[in-house]
Amino acid sequence: MHPGLTLSFYPLLLFAGIIVSITIWSRMARRDSRLLVIYLAALVSAFIGAKLVYLLAEGWLYWDHPQRWRILATGKTVLGALLGGYLGVELAKLAAGYKQATGDLFAVVAPLGIGLGRIGCLLHGCCLGHACQPGWWSIRDSVGLARWPAAPLELAFNLLSIATFVLLRRAKLLPGQHFHLYLISYGIFRFAHEFLRETPRVMGPFSGYHFAAAAVVLLGTTGFIRRAISARSAAGETA
Repeated sequence: MHPGLTLSFYPLLLFAGIIVSITIWSRMARRDSRLLVIYLAALVSAFIGAKLVYLLAEGWLYWDHPQRWRILATGKTVLGALLGGYLGVELAKLAAGYKQATGDLFAVVAPLGIGLGRIGCLLHGCCLGHACQPGWWSIRDSVGLARWPAAPLELAFNLLSIATFVLLRRAKLLPGQHFHLYLISYGIFRFAHEFLRETPRVMGPFSGYHFAAAAVVLLGTTGFIRRAISARSAAGETA
């Protein structure tokens, strides 16, 4: 595919993800206008988190690179978006006085956005896996080298996540915990998958994204425990 055409898909896919998610949230905001504020806080903080965590995990390694400004300007990570978005939502809910859980919807919106991003990775040829022996499962990079299918596997994971949380939502299972479950599962998946991705190593076999993935798991686990304790307390008060 022509490079210019490929590059154009990035902003288009990003815009599509924002349009879909804001449409969903706008419908919810009809019941409570604070929900739209919470969504906007999540969106802004996710972009900030994606940039900051990228700089901490990998961006600083390119400071002496001749194209460092382009690299630093375009680099981002979904792990940072999850961390930043979660923080933004919690702060926005606190400021707005909104005490109801919003994570179940984010558990569908977040993997949808990340999945669209991985399609962009496939089209752009970035976020590559390690070089490997050619096979039916491998993909080829821009120079024809066989690589581990990192982006397709992450796309599959997020599509499976969407289906899972839609089913949990319909069955009314673990209400209020879906986004915590997504953070835990994606963090574990990404930590393991990172060993097969072509990212700079900063400590032995570990990249900066290993630490970011561990932080996502910790955040999700902490949130899950806090929500479970809160639910038990509420149930005890109404018993």
